[in-house]
Amino acid sequence: MPVIESLIDAHSPQFAQNREAMLAAIAQLRQLEHTLLSKAQEAKTKFDKRGQLLPRERLNLLLDPGAPFLELASLAGYKLHDDKDGSAAGGGLIAGIGYVSGVRMLVVANNSAIKGGTISPSGLKKSLRLQQIAMENKLPVVTLAESGGANLNYAAEIFVEGARSFANQARMSAMGLPQITVVHGSATAGGAYQPGLSDYVVVVRGKAKLFLAGPPLLKAATGEVATDEALGGAEMHAQTAGTAEYLAENDADGVRIVREIVSLLPWNDRLPLAPKRDYKEPLYPIEALLGLIPDDPKKPYDVREILARLADGSNFLEFKGEFDAHTVCGHLHIQGRAVGVIGNNGPITPKGASKAAQFIQLCDQSSTPLLFLHNTTGFMVGTESEQQGVIKHGAKMIQAVANARVPKLTVVVGGSYGAGNYAMCGRGLDPRFIFAWPNSRTAVMGGAQAGKVLRIVTEAKQLKDGLVPDPKVLDMLEQVTAQKLDSQSTALYGSANLWDDGLIDPRDTRTLLGYLLDICHEAEGRQLQPNSFGVARL
Repeated sequence: MPVIESLIDAHSPQFAQNREAMLAAIAQLRQLEHTLLSKAQEAKTKFDKRGQLLPRERLNLLLDPGAPFLELASLAGYKLHDDKDGSAAGGGLIAGIGYVSGVRMLVVANNSAIKGGTISPSGLKKSLRLQQIAMENKLPVVTLAESGGANLNYAAEIFVEGARSFANQARMSAMGLPQITVVHGSATAGGAYQPGLSDYVVVVRGKAKLFLAGPPLLKAATGEVATDEALGGAEMHAQTAGTAEYLAENDADGVRIVREIVSLLPWNDRLPLAPKRDYKEPLYPIEALLGLIPDDPKKPYDVREILARLADGSNFLEFKGEFDAHTVCGHLHIQGRAVGVIGNNGPITPKGASKAAQFIQLCDQSSTPLLFLHNTTGFMVGTESEQQGVIKHGAKMIQAVANARVPKLTVVVGGSYGAGNYAMCGRGLDPRFIFAWPNSRTAVMGGAQAGKVLRIVTEAKQLKDGLVPDPKVLDMLEQVTAQKLDSQSTALYGSANLWDDGLIDPRDTRTLLGYLLDICHEAEGRQLQPNSFGVARL
């Protein structure tokens, strides 16, 4: 297979400038993550006094030591709703894909150290995305539950859609995906149905509280007076109601029981034996990705330089390389797994869309997973492009992306604008996983373009109505529009709104993709044991 020849000068002033800009973006991301950890750590004294572990301490006990763990959507809800300073990002949940007793699973912990683990609209959105990931990738789920329930300030935004999370749990059980929940503390009202719909429930003695209505609401509604323990304590649910299968003595014991349950499920027994994969590392250091991406997003670069640092042996067989220069398609391997890649070296032209659509169909035919690397201003516009059928050919590309049956992985490495975001398998086209670099931008168009468009439209309307346009007012309109769109196109804004599954350091891209490809491959080979209605407590 042909080897990509890198032309990057790692000693140039431009490379150094690009590198510093990317490192600054990564540093901002790490600082945000540190802020979240520090905020949760402030609750440690309170948790210690209650004889409880912090949510991340529970999670660390649950996961296999030294095994990989991919955290998902850690910045969901950043500075949205009641997160004023960014310290409550994550939507009240800590979640990711890791290993428990040797089994790869989706693990979720209510972050009760921050605002009691209450769920905001972003938290609900994150929960639904996590369940989608579990179902698409056939992953069992462990939940470490302790939450104040829905944030009542946003109850109207959560209530109706919240039913989807329960429906998903029922469907996952029917699919044959085991769900195990440890109730470490409060699980009230709708929160009580999350463990209730799980297949296995562990409750912590003296700490777990599961009830549809707590003592205050019960008294207000019916006049009945009851204690927490009699109404919904751990012993009551384990010994009387039968809601729980296992009674744990403390948080650590609850986690131990989960690990034992998982170890006794023959989850991996039906997987076909995986042959050992031998592969070569790329010829070029991935560190160079820091200086490869221009500090100025308007400056172009060759996506093949990224591929040279992702592909095994830097080998890449380009597809129709002489047909269109702006859309790059071809075959490569990442950690021994075959991948069809589509990247951008500019706008998507009619010829580029046709090439990509054909390539996607070929990958679907051969069951080759697809990788999309976004850096495009969108589809080519103009008279020539329209006459060449950009709408028709663009529609073919979107049809191919939407209907391809193979796993689709997306990384936004630069700009992702307009319908180019759709054609390159952005969030709305349901990639199996989507991540973004901290320098990336996603928007309907650039801020400057949007400002000019709105100015032109407004000025034309005023002239049509017989008014005299005021240049100062138009200038202000243009500037405000540009600033608004630019502020809403950053990687951080997109991740807060769950346009991606997380922001990553570019240097982690190859390792991440290898892990994701393993997850997808395992899902393709796994046979589940479905039933009609899920497992019910009787």
